[in-house]
Amino acid sequence: MSARYRRRTTAAAATGVAALLAVAGLSATATAAPAARAVSVPRGLTISDGTRHVLVGGRSIDFGTVVRDLAWNPSGSKAAFVDGHGNLVVSDPDGSHRVTVAANPGNQTWSHPTWQVAAADRTNGIPAKNNIIFSAKIQGSTVLESVKATSNHGRPARISLNSDDPETGALPKTNNTWPNAGGSYGTAVYENTHNGEVYIRDDYLRQQGGALTKGSEPALSPDAEEVVFVRSVGGHDHLFVDDLTAGTNAVKDITPHATTDYTEPTWSPNGRTIAFRTPNGTYTVTKSGHGFGNPVKASTHKGLPAYRG
Repeated sequence: MSARYRRRTTAAAATGVAALLAVAGLSATATAAPAARAVSVPRGLTISDGTRHVLVGGRSIDFGTVVRDLAWNPSGSKAAFVDGHGNLVVSDPDGSHRVTVAANPGNQTWSHPTWQVAAADRTNGIPAKNNIIFSAKIQGSTVLESVKATSNHGRPARISLNSDDPETGALPKTNNTWPNAGGSYGTAVYENTHNGEVYIRDDYLRQQGGALTKGSEPALSPDAEEVVFVRSVGGHDHLFVDDLTAGTNAVKDITPHATTDYTEPTWSPNGRTIAFRTPNGTYTVTKSGHGFGNPVKASTHKGLPAYRG
């Protein structure tokens, strides 16, 4: 079922509760500026910086090729990234056994691969999914494409973007980027750089989706119930979380006291911690029963954070 549909059907009942939670959340999630001290890199956190070296478990691993926009499959057994030739590549966690899943035909810029993985549903006749969705800039137009993760020089195809609400009309087919998939049913989120909206794309019994909120660089939680994204506030990029199970007022600033830019957020496999990038390193913020705590410095290394499951 569409997360947006669940939200619409529960909005009336949840409005009062959401308002109370929002009030409570403001006091519970008020965060200070990042601490100055560095701590050990959290388990499973990796950082890629566009070179051939990737920080994995606190160690620098030479992948043998340039690594851009690294993303791990849910089990952490495979990495997907864009290499120095602009090709989409899958490898083992140490960069070995590289396979060119799709070769860039030239004059295209590929970025932000994400794994769409779901088990087969024999009851409803839905086959298993093991795809890589990514952004492709083609002749100045940015679109979302997909290819089977097990392909060898496969041919990517543009993915469908059907609306879950007939009244909203067709969803934009171009200017879409930063896809990020999660959950058990092939759900993904992405941003549209033209209108500044974050969208959700459900892909289960039927493909449907729609706009969620204003923002950029979205990441879907492992249970597909929350979305973290970036939004500018007072001249700095803050991190916001949208709870898709709550009412319509479910968007919260989890870094209200940011004094620098917080970007490129990603969820830990257990859905409790968000890692993100700052100009002076990589930080994490962890959720408790009272909301999100203060940002904590995880590494002085600057790059794209990702969690290996």
